[in-house]
Amino acid sequence: MPTDRPGLVGETARVTGQPRPGRPAADTESPGVTEVVSELLEAAGESEGEPEPGLARMREAASMAAIQAEETGGLGRLGRPMDRRSPFFIGMAGAAGVAVTIALVELIIRARSVLVLIGLALFIAAGLDPVVSWLTRHRVPRWAAVLAVLAGMFGVIAGFLAAAIPPLAAQTTNLIAQLPHYAHTLQDHNSALGRLNVKYHLEQRLSHLLATRGSSLVGGVVGAGALVLGALASMLAVLVLVVYFLVGMPRIKLFVYRLAPHSRRARVILIGDEIFTKVGGFVLGNMFTSVIAGLGTYLWMLVFGIPYPILLGLFVAIMDLIPVIGSTIGGAVVSLVALTVSLPVAIATLVFYVAYRLAEDYLLVPRIMGSTVKVPAVVSVVAVLVGGALMGIVGALVAIPAAAALRLLLHEVTFRRLDRS
Repeated sequence: MPTDRPGLVGETARVTGQPRPGRPAADTESPGVTEVVSELLEAAGESEGEPEPGLARMREAASMAAIQAEETGGLGRLGRPMDRRSPFFIGMAGAAGVAVTIALVELIIRARSVLVLIGLALFIAAGLDPVVSWLTRHRVPRWAAVLAVLAGMFGVIAGFLAAAIPPLAAQTTNLIAQLPHYAHTLQDHNSALGRLNVKYHLEQRLSHLLATRGSSLVGGVVGAGALVLGALASMLAVLVLVVYFLVGMPRIKLFVYRLAPHSRRARVILIGDEIFTKVGGFVLGNMFTSVIAGLGTYLWMLVFGIPYPILLGLFVAIMDLIPVIGSTIGGAVVSLVALTVSLPVAIATLVFYVAYRLAEDYLLVPRIMGSTVKVPAVVSVVAVLVGGALMGIVGALVAIPAAAALRLLLHEVTFRRLDRS
């Protein structure tokens, strides 16, 4: 290799650690820079005369490393950045993006049940936040306002349990006491139940079912118990998350708004606050209409002597929290219970709930939350059906505020850009 090539003059002196005149010496405490370069030069054929072309290039690189070590006093200068427009970099970035997207989708699928609980808790907290904020504006500490709101929620739940447990216990005790009577009636050929037994062999079928499917029935009971325990655990998790979200709602909003670029953060804050207002208005309005449905059911059942008015009134109020279909299901259950009184009372109860359904859709809902949610009736029905098909009761519950938020984004962002295009 020619000795007069620029950058390679005095290689031997540089390799042995001799500093060039006017250049700073390499860091002598660094881990053997000159020794490593010497080994590289020796491996490249320094002592074997003219090296092969490939080894010559390695010898040149080792010599340049020694020069940079002398000039910088360390590990050389920073090289040129990688060309991000190169096909290799574009391919690697695209492959990494696909891998990250697949991992996120897999994570969402695996944690879907947990994410649904978190979303439901955040939805409830966003709906109760206007009440907490109203109390804090009246000089109530936020923790005390949260406790007051939660006390109201627990009061409703406790009232439902207090009304539900005594009738259920009484009916269960009555059923156990009547079992011998039912068994005797089953053997009586003159009774209606006895004639059905003779005609359809009910006793033999029941005995055969218990003999062949007894283990399956026991497994079903155990599975039902596990399902109840899972539902209770999910409710407890949602309640704990609601408490945390209510206490930290201002910080949660601040974190969400900081995710937006500073140039658009002001508009994001305005739109975000409007969405939170719509969610809060929907939740509070839905609770108000549920209270009206529960009170109407209670008074109707008292007038016509339908049993368990408190229990069924609370049941209808809770079911009415589910938009569109909740009060319909509650009304069907109350109409079936009204059959125990008489058929005309049951028919009148069914007509009452049909009239209440129409009054709620066209009178109560537009007046109570029409100014905040502003979702057309057709959109509400479609949203509830789609939400129920995707996530069940939780999807039906959050469908209308989600549709309201989507409608706001379309009007404020998408449609404006399309109009200017």
